[in-house]
Amino acid sequence: MLLAVSVTLSALGGHTRAAVVRDMSTNLHNLAHGNLGSLVGSAFVSDGGDVYLWLPGLVCLLALGELIWRGRGLLITFAVGHIGATVIVAVGLVAAVETGRLPFSVARATDVGISYGAGCVLGALTASIPARWRPAWIGWWLGVALVATLDANFTAFGHVLALLLGMGLAFWLPSIERWTPMHAALLAVGAAFGYFVLSGWSSSVAPVAGLTGVLIAYLLAGRVMRSPAA
Repeated sequence: MLLAVSVTLSALGGHTRAAVVRDMSTNLHNLAHGNLGSLVGSAFVSDGGDVYLWLPGLVCLLALGELIWRGRGLLITFAVGHIGATVIVAVGLVAAVETGRLPFSVARATDVGISYGAGCVLGALTASIPARWRPAWIGWWLGVALVATLDANFTAFGHVLALLLGMGLAFWLPSIERWTPMHAALLAVGAAFGYFVLSGWSSSVAPVAGLTGVLIAYLLAGRVMRSPAA
């Protein structure tokens, strides 16, 4: 679907793409005017870039989710991230605009794409990660996501929210009983895609933040494990 929409918009030209992106953006202007269809439609529209480069990673991430949770579970997870993070970000933007922390022009900012939904799917894989690796998984992704918010970009905050929503949803979903090479391959490619989405594709600080998160997570996990025996 994403590929078909991207090819169609490219064929129709830049003016048409810009109009579709404007109408499908889940910004404050569209939401305030009752354009609730953008909550769904925005997931199928890209605001630019070469979709062919990142689509394989997205496909692997969603394929792994479907193998674990089946179609319905994947759809619910993606929707929770895409719609949930969008609504929470919108509430935060309204508060920021009303208090003068952000200019009113942010109400028409472009906000389309699959990154919130994908971030939630990534977070929801937490319960399927083997227990001995789970602290590293959680610490890495929280570190990478949090450092992206240093740019004070509302989309980066949305990514953190989507990731947290997914982690919260994880333990309500089925998990992998036995990992296979196919599961591992899908996770590797899908996680690489998730990394570039959360880190903003160009951050050199993200790996350091991720490793710091891993260290903190293992220290906290060790303290929790020792506390009952104390």
